[in-house]
Amino acid sequence: MMDRYNFAAAVEEYATSHGDQIAVYMHTPGGDASITYTELTKEAAKVHTALAKQGLQAGDRILVLLTRGLYSYQVYLGLNRMGAVTLPASEMLRAGDIGYRVRHAQVKAVITAPYIADEVAAALQDSPEVQRYIVDGDHEGFVNLLDLMKTLDEASLLPPADTDASDMAYISYTSGTTGGPKGVVHVHGWPRAHVANAATYWFDVKQGEWAWATAGPGWAKWVWSPFTSILGKGGTAFVYTGRFEPEVYLEILEKYPIGLFCSTPTEYRLMAKSPKIENWQPKSLRSAVSAGEPLNREVIDTFYRRCHVMVRDGYGQTENSLLVSTQVGMDVKKGSMGKPSPHHQVAIIDEDGKPLPVGSIGDIAVHRSTPTLFKEYLYDEERTAKAFRGEYYVTGDLGRFDEDGYIWFEGRADDIIISAGYTIGPFEVEDALVRHPSVAECAAVASPDPERGHIVKAFVVLKPNIQGTPELVEELQNHVKTTTAPYKYPREIEFVSQLPKTTSGKIRRVELRAMERQRKAFPAK
Repeated sequence: MMDRYNFAAAVEEYATSHGDQIAVYMHTPGGDASITYTELTKEAAKVHTALAKQGLQAGDRILVLLTRGLYSYQVYLGLNRMGAVTLPASEMLRAGDIGYRVRHAQVKAVITAPYIADEVAAALQDSPEVQRYIVDGDHEGFVNLLDLMKTLDEASLLPPADTDASDMAYISYTSGTTGGPKGVVHVHGWPRAHVANAATYWFDVKQGEWAWATAGPGWAKWVWSPFTSILGKGGTAFVYTGRFEPEVYLEILEKYPIGLFCSTPTEYRLMAKSPKIENWQPKSLRSAVSAGEPLNREVIDTFYRRCHVMVRDGYGQTENSLLVSTQVGMDVKKGSMGKPSPHHQVAIIDEDGKPLPVGSIGDIAVHRSTPTLFKEYLYDEERTAKAFRGEYYVTGDLGRFDEDGYIWFEGRADDIIISAGYTIGPFEVEDALVRHPSVAECAAVASPDPERGHIVKAFVVLKPNIQGTPELVEELQNHVKTTTAPYKYPREIEFVSQLPKTTSGKIRRVELRAMERQRKAFPAK
């Protein structure tokens, strides 16, 4: 018997008995707006129907480049409702990044915000067959999705697609150590498993409760928390559209009845450093969680001292869901990642794929039977196979179990850079840098940073007769910002005469990382 599941249909079912409840509340620097569950599900049905009338159908792959706001919820829910395959993409991506995803995933349509339409148009110059939609705006060659939705009446709206739980639902791109980003495939059953896991045991969303998860659309974390966890548990998603400022975030938590808060370690660190926190009195906060990288003990202590809320760590990846966390009601071991999530068989394994004893450092891995584990890397059987060792998917992170079953993070096993919650592949930075006419070769590594956890640092070998100057550093940084997504740019650049390499000529980034740790006197993690 086939297992049928559609997340949008589940949200619609909730709306039948909680239709007047606010689904999404949006705070902007210019004013506030909200949408109820009845209104949200109706708008999602309009997105579904409007796109279907344009010839799109279940299984079609649609790239979405939207920022925080009500439209993001309407579009994501509408695409899920029609059974389309959603490709979340950051609005910070440049034409090259967008074009790569369009070509690699064989995208049928792109839905974009107005201010990134020029980048999308540039990316689609050689893809005239790709349908183009703009949300609430006008741009040559794009169809206004909101105008299409306005032409529909309730009687014409299509029912939710009858999707199988094993049908493809999301392709999220994540950085690799070599080559282009990997397309991580998740299925329609993933939201159901995620809600039963992370949203229940970690984020702890309750029906009708306001929850603020700060991740922006375009990231797997947005699908995790602001979208799936909150709507899947019947909560009210709070959205702030302004830029991050520590004082503003603290003020919002004082003004609005937000019970749950999910943010990045970098945001927590800067909030904890703000003078405002000394007199901070949040209105309704009862639970706070952090994900992306381990959170400093002093930050956890600061928040507990000010509001008696313990910030609980969580650990997961684009390829899965929440794997390890300090769950609701669990004793906190400051500095630990917590314990494996229910329904997840997490182990510390050796090079042969066998679980290691307590205290031994090895690869953090999760059994292939895990219900939230990704299906595959799109069109890449080799990469998919290499991600597994025996019966386990290998995360690329190192850790150890203690005698109480808590896992402690011991560092990356590969060259991936995690900075302020962003996952950055060294290849993407290096590929951008070597396109500059002054660069002969380079290596990008993670360099410790007290606020961001790590920053991207590039070691650059210049071409003959080129001088390394502060002006060239700035020029190279701006070059990376305009060649790829700005968050990937190297915040530090060091000019060197040569790079450390193996006998076969491969760059030894591990040596450069160790040198950076020693220079900055950070612990070897």
